[in-house]
Amino acid sequence: MGADRCRSCHKAEFQEYGKTKHAALPPAHANSATGCEMCHGPGKAHADAEEAAHGDDAKTAAATKLIFAFRGNPKQNSERCLLCHQSSREQSAFDHSTHMQHGVACMDCHSTHLVEAARNPKRVDLRIAQADFFSVPKLPEETRWLHNSLLKKPQPELCFGCHGNIQAQFALPTHHRVPEGLMKCTDCHNTHGTSNRATLRQSGWETCTQCHTEKRGPFVFEHSAVKVEGCTACHTPHGSVNRMLLASREERLLCLQCHVNPFAANVPHGRLSFQTRGDCTRCHASIHGSNFNVDFLQ
Repeated sequence: MGADRCRSCHKAEFQEYGKTKHAALPPAHANSATGCEMCHGPGKAHADAEEAAHGDDAKTAAATKLIFAFRGNPKQNSERCLLCHQSSREQSAFDHSTHMQHGVACMDCHSTHLVEAARNPKRVDLRIAQADFFSVPKLPEETRWLHNSLLKKPQPELCFGCHGNIQAQFALPTHHRVPEGLMKCTDCHNTHGTSNRATLRQSGWETCTQCHTEKRGPFVFEHSAVKVEGCTACHTPHGSVNRMLLASREERLLCLQCHVNPFAANVPHGRLSFQTRGDCTRCHASIHGSNFNVDFLQ
């Protein structure tokens, strides 16, 4: 049909689309469509009907149905994107992802022509307090959009739009510095879906040890909770009132959730004249694993 015909009505969208990598894609085959029709399908019938409508609302409404305008259900909309976006492991599991199962489509997070980015290059929104604690440079809105997977909003603001409970956890005193802009949700999670719990990029504790390498091991004496359940057996990664992101305010109470056998020599230490208050890691210092002591004393 020709891109010029699309531009006559959709000038703003056409201008923003032309800045993306989609616009520069060569045709996959000799007869493959490029440009607007690559996503929206053949547009000649739609354009002819729009011109013939001459402002008639009923005819204009009928003309919009002659082209794929991403007004279907989430599965139909996402299938159009997945025609191309299946070559990468990042998107390959989206059909079976938690987001897809909850009716989240690709365009709920991404936009191939974000007109608002050009209209509001310095978009100002209400931000949570943590974002002002650190001086993290902010890109102009259009630049951010073009260089961050065409996301409609920056992380974590985009994710917090649905995950309000996680946003509340990040407001706790100790947290990973996601609200401050020093980390992103996608550093740990693959939002397009994985076979791991909470769509983590890697299974078990491997996601955490990408940064916390000193906890990785392997160790001669392993803490079984880490190997079976992972780091979240003891830690809450999004936020906690404990300075080590522990799931309990007091460390000893967290340990006692598992170590509760009153007939064992380990707990409670009070029966053997040990002090019953204080942190367990005062003695069991190598709690993540040890190469020297089965009780993690060193």
